[in-house]
Amino acid sequence: MSKSDFRNDCLKRLKALSPYTKKYRDAKIRSLLEDVLNGLRIQRILFYWPMGFEADLRKTVYSLRPKKDVYLPFMDGVSFKMVPFRYPLEHKAFGIYEPRDSYRKYNLIDVAIVPVVGVDGSLRRIGFGKGMYDRFFPTLKTKPFTIFIQSCACRTMQNVCDDYDVQGDLLITPHGVQSMRKTNVKRTTRRGRSRPHQRVGRIFNFKKDYRNTI
Repeated sequence: MSKSDFRNDCLKRLKALSPYTKKYRDAKIRSLLEDVLNGLRIQRILFYWPMGFEADLRKTVYSLRPKKDVYLPFMDGVSFKMVPFRYPLEHKAFGIYEPRDSYRKYNLIDVAIVPVVGVDGSLRRIGFGKGMYDRFFPTLKTKPFTIFIQSCACRTMQNVCDDYDVQGDLLITPHGVQSMRKTNVKRTTRRGRSRPHQRVGRIFNFKKDYRNTI
């Protein structure tokens, strides 16, 4: 399977979703995301403004804005930069709404909330093919904890992405939260000894397993 074939398959699944259940799916994703964010000691968050088939996280953005530093993408050539979320939002290319430009450069965030079309076996993102997030992430001072948001589960175990495609830490779909990275944990043997054990890609209790890890 090629990257293009997988993207087309995921887009077909997105288009096949019932519009009558979108509010339920979005509300479920927001609830899961808020639980995750409440379990982290963070201040600076990059969100996205929804378009097309993307999950609508605006209620979460509104609720966090008074307490956190919330940023949105601002189109900048073939990529984007991030600017503080503030009104008024302006309608730009590709149907995207953006805050007004900021002359201050922001390149440090704790968490990035990224919409995805699909995820491959290397835990990398399939987007709409514009490559904007792939160009944006290298401009950051450090890699943020990256949360992928997907309106419906679409994942392949094959490695179809390129090395420059963004790699995530968590994947949130209406079905739950899934770890997308290996974590070293200690497992106790029958003799009382502990030894390292790796786990990846499981549904988990975020507050129990990942609180204060970033």
